[in-house]
Amino acid sequence: MSIYMTNQGKSVVAVIDTTAAGQRPNLGRNLTHGLLDALGRAIVMGQYDNGSFPTEAELAKQHGVSRSVTREAVKMLTAKGLVSARPRQGTIVEPRSSWNLFDTDVLRWLLNRKFSLDLLVQFNQLRIAIEPEAAALAATLADESELAAIKAGLERMKAAENGADHILEADIAFHVAVLKGSKNPFFAQFQDVVGTALRSSIQFTNRIKGHSASIPDHAAVEQAIAKRQPDKARAAMKKIVSDVLELIDTNEREAKPARTKRK
Repeated sequence: MSIYMTNQGKSVVAVIDTTAAGQRPNLGRNLTHGLLDALGRAIVMGQYDNGSFPTEAELAKQHGVSRSVTREAVKMLTAKGLVSARPRQGTIVEPRSSWNLFDTDVLRWLLNRKFSLDLLVQFNQLRIAIEPEAAALAATLADESELAAIKAGLERMKAAENGADHILEADIAFHVAVLKGSKNPFFAQFQDVVGTALRSSIQFTNRIKGHSASIPDHAAVEQAIAKRQPDKARAAMKKIVSDVLELIDTNEREAKPARTKRK
């Protein structure tokens, strides 16, 4: 049994596979969001690639829920671009090109797939196009409270190094504070996507022995922003994200000989 987070901020328990035929999947206390999570994960994992998507009646029977719960979950999947209803075809699964990749649930399902490293690289390529500019804007536009939030994020990261805070949450808090400090509402709304994907990115990079977020590199961003130096803030943030991409690339290159040898 696994616990996942929806973008509504509610914890739900969702299990796609059951341990025995005919056993009702455990959807947790919130049946609608539990069903949404189970179906969304199944779609992203390709469970319906070679067949038609079940009807609302079939889904209700399979998962032991009411038609109204099923209908609402399917509506939410439709809003995320995963499925659509077409005349004489019923509900069909849309190609990945139609999925809303900025929806935090869709992004989480994609990142949790067995083979998601390519997506992780692509996301960090997106980060490198956005976060350095957000840092430069923050150096120019952030007010005192936003500067304080960025500094607080850095202090949390320092505390986490000593076991006094959560490493992942502290890192996310720093990056989100920079996005908010940019004063750009589009960058600020990107925070949910950044937070979701950073959890996967940081968990991946932190699994590499001896690696954790660089406090000096993050401090360089904070100091440049505090000193109102946009060019330095941009360069410092770009280095942080570039280092993640380089770390992933190095890890993959080192892993390939090992995989080849096992074959």
